[in-house]
Amino acid sequence: MGNDEGSPQGPVTCGSWIRRPENVNLVVLGRSRRGNSCPALLEIFSFDPKTISLCTSPLTTYVLEAEEGDPDALAVHPSGDDFVCAFSNGSCKLFELYGRETNMKLLAKELAPLQGIGPQKCISFSVDGSKFAAGGLDGHLRIMQWPSMGVILDEPRAHKSVRDMDFSLDSEFLASTSTDGSARIWKIEDGVPLTTLSRQSDEKIELCRFSKDGTKPFLFCSVQKGDTSVTSVYDISSWKKVGHKRLIRKSASVMSISQDGKYLSLGSKDGDICVVEVKKMQIYHYSKRLHLGTNISSLEFCPRERVVLTTSAEWGALVTKLTVPKDWKEWQIYLVLLGLFLASAVAFYIFFENSDSFWKFPMGKDQPARPRFKPVLRDPQSYDDQNVWGPVDM
Repeated sequence: MGNDEGSPQGPVTCGSWIRRPENVNLVVLGRSRRGNSCPALLEIFSFDPKTISLCTSPLTTYVLEAEEGDPDALAVHPSGDDFVCAFSNGSCKLFELYGRETNMKLLAKELAPLQGIGPQKCISFSVDGSKFAAGGLDGHLRIMQWPSMGVILDEPRAHKSVRDMDFSLDSEFLASTSTDGSARIWKIEDGVPLTTLSRQSDEKIELCRFSKDGTKPFLFCSVQKGDTSVTSVYDISSWKKVGHKRLIRKSASVMSISQDGKYLSLGSKDGDICVVEVKKMQIYHYSKRLHLGTNISSLEFCPRERVVLTTSAEWGALVTKLTVPKDWKEWQIYLVLLGLFLASAVAFYIFFENSDSFWKFPMGKDQPARPRFKPVLRDPQSYDDQNVWGPVDM
């Protein structure tokens, strides 16, 4: 979905995947206002995995009122039933999805605790969907229970201005970064700051993402050191840096991690994207000038496919198929297990049929090929007629 200057619609400002329960992947895009004739919009598009593209026409469109401003950020609930949108007027709204692809509608609902809170740089749900966080341009950080909206943390001076944030896999921690280069870790259950990540005086921590594979408790951070951008790794058991690696040439503008935690991706300020395999921190995919000469504003992995969604003000929304090794499908795993079971059964049968020759049992002249097994149970009378111990001298 490009941003053509001749288009009657405004430029794309944000985008996100929606994982629907019926095994369908959708995309929600936010568009800003263009002049007086083109209002700000929220659009839902279907994704075709065969052509790796979004459908040309939206499934549904929601026209925003002028007083709401432009959509700045999106956070889709893990259930795929609703999402929150932050607007430039300083408020947030909840949008619920109804119907299927042929008849889909959006229903907007006010969120009283998030009205008039000021422009938000980033909003996010926890992995389990039980918590919601919002980080403002004014540095105000909020963490709430979902959907009750009960306040867990309300810190007006969390940062100079919130740059990025992310929940840990178990929803125990929240990492947040500031425009001044600092990064803090918050203990969600207690609603208090836990620690501040260490950095050198010439380093600025800009972006952050927790590992999501359930085995490696790490925090990945994009760090700018002069003109060099590196990705640092912190051990969340001690919050100490364990290593770093340079992955992209220019400064990173956005960071994302796949839902299974296998891949980490960075988008640069000059339009490149880089995808690395987390275990080895090895680059598997690199797209140069995907959004030529412009800042990538959002980057997100598709929930069910090795595809990423990227957006920018100049080039709009793009979906890109990743050149990474193919994953095993569930039916393929079951097929392999069935094949192993059948192979084991055949091997056992062959072994059983050829056991005599295999073990090289000595064969008598009239001995059959396979010895007959004597019955384990005998007639009790036979025990009375025989003295198994033989004669006993007293």
